[in-house]
Amino acid sequence: MRATPPGIDDEATPDGRQGVWPVGEEPGRVLHLPLLALRGMVVFPHMAASLEIGRPRSVAAVEEAAGQSPPLLMLTAQRDPHLVEPSPADIYEVGTVARVDQVLRVAGGRLRVTVEGLFRARITAFAGVEPRMRVRAVPLDADGAAPWASQPQAAAHRRSLVDALLTSLEEYSRLGGQPWPELALSLARAASPERLCDVVAAQLALPFEEKQMLLESSGGVESLERLLALLHREIELLLAQPRGGRGRAPGEPGREPAGRAAVRAVAREAVEREGEGERGSELEELRRRIRQAGLPEGVQARAEHEVARLEKMPPLAAEAVVVRTYLDWLLALPWSARTTDRLDLEAAERVLDEDHYGLEQVKERVLEFLAVRQLARERARATILCLIGPPGVGKTSLARSVARALERRLVRISLGGVRDEAEIRGHRRTYVGAMPGKIVQAMRQAGVRNPVLLLDEVDKLSSDFRGDPAAALLEVLDPEQNHAFADHYLEVPFDLSDVLFITTGNVLQAIPRPLRDRMETITIPGYTEAEKVQIAVRHLIPRQRQAHGLSEAHLSVAPGAVAAIIRGYTREAGVRELERQIATLCRKTARRVVKEPETRVRVSASSLARWLGPPRYHDSHTEGEDRVGLALGLAYTEWGGDLLAIEVAVVPGRGKLWLTGKLGEVMRESAQASYSYVRSRARQLGVDPGFYERVDIHVHVPEGAIPKDGPSAGITMAVALVSALLGRPVRRDVAMTGEITLQGRVLPVGGLKEKVLAAHRYGIRHLVLPRDNLQDLDEVPVAVRRQLEVHPVAHMDEVLRLAFADMVASSLPQTPVPYAGVDELPADETDMGGEQAWPEPA
Repeated sequence: MRATPPGIDDEATPDGRQGVWPVGEEPGRVLHLPLLALRGMVVFPHMAASLEIGRPRSVAAVEEAAGQSPPLLMLTAQRDPHLVEPSPADIYEVGTVARVDQVLRVAGGRLRVTVEGLFRARITAFAGVEPRMRVRAVPLDADGAAPWASQPQAAAHRRSLVDALLTSLEEYSRLGGQPWPELALSLARAASPERLCDVVAAQLALPFEEKQMLLESSGGVESLERLLALLHREIELLLAQPRGGRGRAPGEPGREPAGRAAVRAVAREAVEREGEGERGSELEELRRRIRQAGLPEGVQARAEHEVARLEKMPPLAAEAVVVRTYLDWLLALPWSARTTDRLDLEAAERVLDEDHYGLEQVKERVLEFLAVRQLARERARATILCLIGPPGVGKTSLARSVARALERRLVRISLGGVRDEAEIRGHRRTYVGAMPGKIVQAMRQAGVRNPVLLLDEVDKLSSDFRGDPAAALLEVLDPEQNHAFADHYLEVPFDLSDVLFITTGNVLQAIPRPLRDRMETITIPGYTEAEKVQIAVRHLIPRQRQAHGLSEAHLSVAPGAVAAIIRGYTREAGVRELERQIATLCRKTARRVVKEPETRVRVSASSLARWLGPPRYHDSHTEGEDRVGLALGLAYTEWGGDLLAIEVAVVPGRGKLWLTGKLGEVMRESAQASYSYVRSRARQLGVDPGFYERVDIHVHVPEGAIPKDGPSAGITMAVALVSALLGRPVRRDVAMTGEITLQGRVLPVGGLKEKVLAAHRYGIRHLVLPRDNLQDLDEVPVAVRRQLEVHPVAHMDEVLRLAFADMVASSLPQTPVPYAGVDELPADETDMGGEQAWPEPA
């Protein structure tokens, strides 16, 4: 006698407890299991199957089985696979008890279930139908009794049947049936003739009715004989397939099995017959959409041509899917749909003022555009604006306000990191997975032909072996060409002339010159402290209070506290970090309000440290005493203007020049020009003309991890160098900018407005700048200019008179002075190593 199969419980006792089948007891005890009705398939014992179910009864049955221990489920085929809700009479009596191994939820409330068949069972009664079928089942062995019963068989006869079955299987596999290596692996795991029958029956491509017959067979010799007969029939069918007037030779390589080809041909014909009516209606629907889409004449002809091609293709052809997708894109684009612009200047000005404080130049340009549109109507030329400025000054939000003022739809395209030309122009349809470029995708998203299209971070474009996307944008942003923009996927021209393009970037120089030439550049400088305070009071604080669920009664921030945040906790041209600090105040307030709803928080400048901690930034460059060898310069970065401290040290050496601080090539050349100027003017400046033979010069720009470049620090380096050689301190309240020549002339530089704002932000009082940059001060707010004393210069002599604290303004010293703290270099002293050495003097 055989022991009870593991994990199988007895029928529930009256008190709800579960018993265990005793060894040797007569069969007849039943299992109470949920039932899953299978449609058109049979699961055999020792067979793993993946099922996707969606019928409510089936879902409920699987969920009940998965919640049990062990998770057992009765799997039985239904007699008619087309029935959606079968009754007990529509289900076969014999099925397979399976273990639920995995349950996954997929889209639409469906389940994907992995099961493994354990043993056969016969349904004796239905214990319920709703909300799921539940049955009583008796386990079966080979002769229909319980699995632990035994049935003696003639060993020799069974062995001959098994040998015949394996031989026929190999022949069947060679003729085009189940691949022999896969089948052999499964057969190797079959330890008994019963399991061998189950494995082979599961692998054969038989109708599910015949598989159900094999499942219901008594097993042993009867199952082997039935299976062998079915296998011989399949082999005869494969041999009878015609091939050049004769049957297919077994094991003949190089051709597709005729059986598989015939099955696929029959299936294809059935699908085509079934979908003929539906396909005809689909093509008619496409033609109707083409007539109603308002396509241009050439585009409509192309669409009708593609429909004619589609009509001649088989439904399952790969090219048919490509053509259908192409027609979907063609009909989804806004060829004629458009919105009506709101040309009310007063309303547009009100919207712009509501959303942004300041930015008068940009607002004025938008209003001019509206005025031209109102007068010229359709004759107005397309406008392409390029907003350049540091991060956080409102470039993206300004484009959103422009769209709201015009009542146009806004679509944003991020160009940061785009390095493939096909992302702009699209891929040709010959490529697998081809699709239109970002421009056409954005137009489909907009749904109209005249949206506001924001091309964000246009200065972050890059190129590689796949092409230059900036070159592809030349046609997009050229009003003379974009009325017939050619996307590689569409292969028909698309009109972009009604689109209002707005591009944004941080650095104008990073945009290729041909692309810059097609855009009207508007520079948005960093905000002054007064502007930041107004932006915070009008926009940032109300927005963050609303985002954190606070009211004005819960939190109030004094303008003085906002100014203290700007000075001590943020160091930026925009207002992003300022908004983050305000959000920190709101979070801390929200925590208090949750604990005590009546909390009222008032933040002032004196109490700010309790909320945000000690200030992060100090004006260390402008505090303390005047220093020797330290001069303050002004830099322009993509984050706005900044103060640049340049240090020079004079050490014993042999005329070397070291440059450190991660300087760019242009800045290195500027330092060398400053060094040559000092050497050429040494006697006039009061410096020993032979200093380069006995000392080394080390020029360092702090914050060495940050890359720096540009010629505007030339005069600052020269001042620091003269200060170190003379031992004279440089005034700490003077900042300077300008390019130096070998003859000491001061040349103009760029980014003056941002540099002046940075000087004002750091509390600088005296500003030295090139005389040719004087007209650029008109862009600086009047409130800032009133707090600065500007000194325009044309030569380094003027710069030196302004920079040194102990130097009279009338003249420079004419006699050499000794080096401050520098002794003669010993004869055996070796040269110092450095980042860059100045060549030995000739």
